[in-house]
Amino acid sequence: MKPEKINSAIEAILFANGSSVEPSRIATALEISEAEAKERLEEIKNEYQNSGRGITIIKLKDSYQMVSVKEFAPQIRTVMDLRRNAPLSQAALEVLAVIAYNQPVTKSFVEQIRGVDCSGVIGSLTSKDLIEEKGRLELPGRPLIYGTTENFLRCFNISSIEELPPLPEDDEKPEEKEEDVQMTVEEIINEATSD
Repeated sequence: MKPEKINSAIEAILFANGSSVEPSRIATALEISEAEAKERLEEIKNEYQNSGRGITIIKLKDSYQMVSVKEFAPQIRTVMDLRRNAPLSQAALEVLAVIAYNQPVTKSFVEQIRGVDCSGVIGSLTSKDLIEEKGRLELPGRPLIYGTTENFLRCFNISSIEELPPLPEDDEKPEEKEEDVQMTVEEIINEATSD
């Protein structure tokens, strides 16, 4: 690697790693000595600290990490909260409604109702703490079962699942029933999220 590119490579490694990195690992990756890696890291660290940038490099024991400057912590928290509270997609709302009304349910049950793979959506709802694993079924393969969380109740401003509006009656024609259920689920979600 060209000597003038080493500092840029170190920055890229620190940025991409996200956690602290030992100089020995950087030295190995860039095929330089550990002493040179430490020297370059200190050079870059001082450059960041003296430039007034929003990110800096800190030393943690024998490792180095790229971090944001403390001064901007309030703004970062605001953006992180906004990202965490991003609205749910239509698919996520549909999966959430299926789980809320039928819990506890398996992923395959949700997929059978929706007709598409729901792995990503279920993962997203789990990470947002709207649903959680409630155990496993005693069937071959022991599939996971899912249900809603306390956070789900908080987000929809209800104290229990029993407060969800009732689903329409089953005495309709199949074509009408499917259309009405879809409308009802959308109305329920819109009503719950408009508060």
